[in-house]
Amino acid sequence: MTLEVLVCTIDNGIDNIMNLLLTPTEGVSYLISWQHSHANENYTIPQELIRNDVKIAHIQGRGLSRNRNNAISHATGDICLIADDDCSYRPKYYKAVIDTFQKCPELDIATFKMKFCYDNKRYPQQPFNLNNLEKGYFVTSFEIAFRRTSVQGKLWFNEHFGLGAPVLQSGEENIFILDAIKAGMNCQYFPIVIVEHNHPTTTSSRAGNPGVIMAEGAYISIAYTWTALPRLILKAFRLNKKNSLGFFKNLSYIFKGVFYIKRNI
Repeated sequence: MTLEVLVCTIDNGIDNIMNLLLTPTEGVSYLISWQHSHANENYTIPQELIRNDVKIAHIQGRGLSRNRNNAISHATGDICLIADDDCSYRPKYYKAVIDTFQKCPELDIATFKMKFCYDNKRYPQQPFNLNNLEKGYFVTSFEIAFRRTSVQGKLWFNEHFGLGAPVLQSGEENIFILDAIKAGMNCQYFPIVIVEHNHPTTTSSRAGNPGVIMAEGAYISIAYTWTALPRLILKAFRLNKKNSLGFFKNLSYIFKGVFYIKRNI
């Protein structure tokens, strides 16, 4: 069973990738989806990335979800691990991912843990099926791995969501898992560390960003059709503790996200 690490980066972010790569290992490869925001600029591949276990797939434009979809479409490994250009890995992390899928042949998508979490993220102590999310748990993109044949050509990141999207600046990973569950895929969480990340994620570092707030409202309206309204109001109360916008401003952005996604799905 082979593991392919799908690394998304944009423009000069390619210079960070060499810090992510490990010594070449049999059965492990890297696919770098390199996004170019300016079509007329010349981009040179760093010499350190010219390796037999590294492949680069180019894509023009912006949008992290577009970039992730480009990586998925070019993937060839048995198991694919989503990564960002500021992640760090150890050989034991790759082994843990492979072992998990080998032990669970029915598994389509798995989520794991990151070692360094600057978001005060709380992880459940026991594995569970993502059909029944535990209270307070949320998915982070670079904690996701999947069986390529289960996902490729069948499931994509929603390009209305994510950093660089026109309006909704986060939430792509939650919609990805939600769409997988709706498609009947076997999605499970495992309390196993598989990545190190030393920076706050978008949701925590930009809690007052309108695009992030709108994304949270859009996600709630999709995920909780019948109980969305009280959840949206509760989210505004909780955001009021995280940013300085105030309850009504947060609620306004939340509903803007709801109206936006309703017009575009």
